[in-house]
Amino acid sequence: MMTKRFHLAIGAFVVALATPALAWAHGVPSAEAERLANGSVLDYAVSGAMHMVTGYDHLLFLFGVMFFLTRFWDIVKFITAFTIGHSITLLGATFAGISANYYLIDAVIAISVIYKGFDNVDGFRKGFGIDPPNLLFMVFGFGLIHGFGLSARLQRLPLPEEGLIERIVVFNVGVELGQIAALIVMVAILALLRRTKAFDAFSKIANYGLIAAGALLFLFQMHGYLHTRNPDEFGFSEDAHYHAHQEMDDELARQREGRDTLMPAEDLQ
Repeated sequence: MMTKRFHLAIGAFVVALATPALAWAHGVPSAEAERLANGSVLDYAVSGAMHMVTGYDHLLFLFGVMFFLTRFWDIVKFITAFTIGHSITLLGATFAGISANYYLIDAVIAISVIYKGFDNVDGFRKGFGIDPPNLLFMVFGFGLIHGFGLSARLQRLPLPEEGLIERIVVFNVGVELGQIAALIVMVAILALLRRTKAFDAFSKIANYGLIAAGALLFLFQMHGYLHTRNPDEFGFSEDAHYHAHQEMDDELARQREGRDTLMPAEDLQ
């Protein structure tokens, strides 16, 4: 009984942790953008790895793909399909300068998370009475979308003209290294959980959690997409919203600095 409750708690915790974090997938902090503007090749490798490790939508999709894979060669086969897919669009779209609204791309990535959770609970057979599409083909196809999302974020950075090709390639290598690190952790955790009696209960919670988290991410990304397409309908654009918050933070910082400057020395002790 305690084991079952423990795994139920783990499943609930994973869902609660992942859901709000999904909103920040692929984020490009201003500090990182400034660093990469004149960054070295190594900086781009580190950035690629961090984009994968902190890309919660990527990780959730991979978690769904890994969930029922137990044989080593099956893991290699599906991860290779995903890697080939996202490498094609990450490299190809970035080199060719092909991009799209990143909110819209991330909305499709959210659908991939929903899809894998739905597939894992046997939703196609139970809900529609049909066999699911070929999983290897779907993983490759969604890999193309995930790579396009990474490319769209990378193209938002102030990429240097000199040495651009090697930097993009190294960024992709960093993505692969981050993916390997994440997969090692996933495979180890899932292998341990499969040995417990509560794995079936955990499986239902985790995969329905994937569906819920993907749906919330989809709504969030579509809201952002509408902001960028129809800013007047929201009163002010997404960029104006960001800058308004930044200005408020700067004003609060100035006020704090002013209070510290005017405060008597004896009050600082």
